[in-house]
Amino acid sequence: MKIRHPEKINNPIYPIKKKPNWIRSKLINSREFFLTKTIINNNNLVTVCQEANCPNITECWSKRHATFMIMGDTCTRACAFCDVKTGKPRNLDPLEPFKISSAVNKLNLKHVVITSVDRDDLYDGGSNHFYEVITVTRKNNPKTSIEVLTPDFLRKGEAYKKVLEANPDVFNHNIETVPSLYLKVRPGARYFSSLELLKNAKKINKKIFTKSGLMVGLGEKKDEILQVMDDLISAEVDFLTIGQYLQPSIKHHPLDKYYKPEEFEELKIIAKSKGFLLVSSSPLTRSSYHADEDFAQLQKKK
Repeated sequence: MKIRHPEKINNPIYPIKKKPNWIRSKLINSREFFLTKTIINNNNLVTVCQEANCPNITECWSKRHATFMIMGDTCTRACAFCDVKTGKPRNLDPLEPFKISSAVNKLNLKHVVITSVDRDDLYDGGSNHFYEVITVTRKNNPKTSIEVLTPDFLRKGEAYKKVLEANPDVFNHNIETVPSLYLKVRPGARYFSSLELLKNAKKINKKIFTKSGLMVGLGEKKDEILQVMDDLISAEVDFLTIGQYLQPSIKHHPLDKYYKPEEFEELKIIAKSKGFLLVSSSPLTRSSYHADEDFAQLQKKK
C-alpha cells in the first residue's frame, strides 16, 4: 500500500484530541448520496470531499453537492494540515473538462465548486486546465454558476489571469491560517502572495465575488485572526469562511484547541462588522459547505 504522506513519516506523534459533542457530522445514507457517488465513480472523477476527508461528505452528497478536484489526486505541496496525498502527480487528463461537465449535468447542479491540487510541476500551475474546465462546463451547463477554489500559483507569474479570463462567478483562494504559523502549517506558500492573488483577482474583474477561508485551532491568537480579517478586507474579499481545524492523523500538525460554537459566532459578528458581504463561521464550516446557498445570498447583497 502506497503511503499518502511520505514526507510526514519522521514527524513526531501528536495524539488526536477527542472531539467535543458539538462536532458531529451527519451520517446520511440516502438514495441521493449513492447516486452522487455512482456518478463520480463512473466518470473517474476526484473530489476534495473524499481526498481531504471532509466531515460533511454525507450531508453534501445527499443534496447532490460535490466539490470536484481537478488535475489528479496527488499534490506537490506538503501542507501540515491537509490530508490530500503528496507526491509526484500524473499527467493531466485532457478529457477531464468533459468529464466534469458531464457530471455537473447528470447531478443537475445549480452551482458547482471546482478546486485542485497544487501543481508546482506545471509551467502555469494548471491555470490553462482550469480555464478549459470552466469553459467546457459553462458551455454545456449555461444555467450553472461556477465557483473555483484555486491554488496560489506561486512563482508562476501572471498565470492566474487565465483562470479569471474564464470568468468564474466566484474566485476563492484560502488564506488558511495566520502569518506566524505559515512556516509550520503551510510551508510551501507565502501569506502575502496569497493576499496579493485575491487582491489582483478583484482588481482585474470587479464583478467576480472573491472568497477566502481560515482554519482555527492551529495555535493562532485571537488578535492574529482579526488582523487576517483586516488584511482580507484590504484585499476587497467579499466572503469569509471560518471553520475548525480537524487533525487528520497523528503525524499532521497538532490540534491546539477546539473552538466553542459561541466563539465562532463571536468571530462571525466581528467579521461582519469589518465589512465582509457574507461570513460563514461554525465548527464544520468548510470552503464549499453550502456554497450554492451562500452564492444565492451573495447575489442578493450586490
